[in-house]
Amino acid sequence: MPLTSSFMPELGMALPEWELPDVTKGTQVSSRVFRGQPVLIMFVCNHCPFSRYVEREVARIAKEYGSRGVAMVAISASDIGQHPEDSPANLMEMARRAGFDFPFCYDESQSVAKAFQAACTPEFFLFDRAGALAYRGQMDDSRLGAAAPITGKDLRNALNAVLEGHRANADQKPSIGCNIKWKPGNEPAYHRQMAMSHA
Repeated sequence: MPLTSSFMPELGMALPEWELPDVTKGTQVSSRVFRGQPVLIMFVCNHCPFSRYVEREVARIAKEYGSRGVAMVAISASDIGQHPEDSPANLMEMARRAGFDFPFCYDESQSVAKAFQAACTPEFFLFDRAGALAYRGQMDDSRLGAAAPITGKDLRNALNAVLEGHRANADQKPSIGCNIKWKPGNEPAYHRQMAMSHA
């Protein structure tokens, strides 16, 4: 299975403005509601074994840090023409299975994934209270099929720093997983750059 790593956009990037449907509640979620509070945006999908591998730890982190004032949103942007397992109905099942109690949005146009410069699943973007990107990349050093335990260490450290008003450690590692399944002809320029750099 080919692996893709995070593109790692520049720290300090402003939280993109977006509005997407929450498949679990049938309502719209807007980035505007997160102004003034830390928000963790994660790109995941149901068909990806790497997303499935960490989904329960994601749910634990959401419960722990949600109670401390961090907003959480999961987004799936994969083309359901290639992977019907990522349809809104199946994303609802993923949320139920994993115990997600936060919005799970479907980015059908893939425009939101492009705005974040997202590249793979799972991938994490943490924005501070000012709406600036404080952390992006992996949850921890665990990998599907490897010995390292799932701890959420990297993400937890960044969350703690943001909540305490500090800068997260700038030594951040990219996430590694399945590439976002772009619709034919919809691949962003940064995706093509990454493909060339790995050629």
